[in-house]
Amino acid sequence: MDSNRGTDPAHEVPDGVDEKTVRALGALSKALETTERARGHLYGFHQLTGTADFELGDAVRLLREAGHAEQADRVERELVGRNVIPGHWTFQVIEAYNAGYYRPFAAIERDVLDELADGRDHLFEAGLKARRRTPHHPDHTALPPG
Repeated sequence: MDSNRGTDPAHEVPDGVDEKTVRALGALSKALETTERARGHLYGFHQLTGTADFELGDAVRLLREAGHAEQADRVERELVGRNVIPGHWTFQVIEAYNAGYYRPFAAIERDVLDELADGRDHLFEAGLKARRRTPHHPDHTALPPG
């Protein structure tokens, strides 16, 4: 296969799919990508909150070693293992987000791509690549070598 062809066949717009549909599918995929980023931040929140909870355990130990049992007891009782929202630790927030928002979003995006573009991803981006690359330039090939 010639890597200098205009597009990757897997990313060619199927017959009958117009430019407005390609743009709409690109917007839908971009929205999912933004959701992926938000989900990553949620996992960061989860990990940072867990780290803070273990650091609280260290603070409790150090307060006790320094002779401050009353303060250590308060920190341990009030903060160590505390819910971040009523009834929820961060893993439960993630589970609710995944079940109630992320998975339905990803499934609908996939269904719409299947229905309107034969399941082909990134048609908008592939069109950008085809328009922005320099033909026959070794670093602007349409496909990976091979």
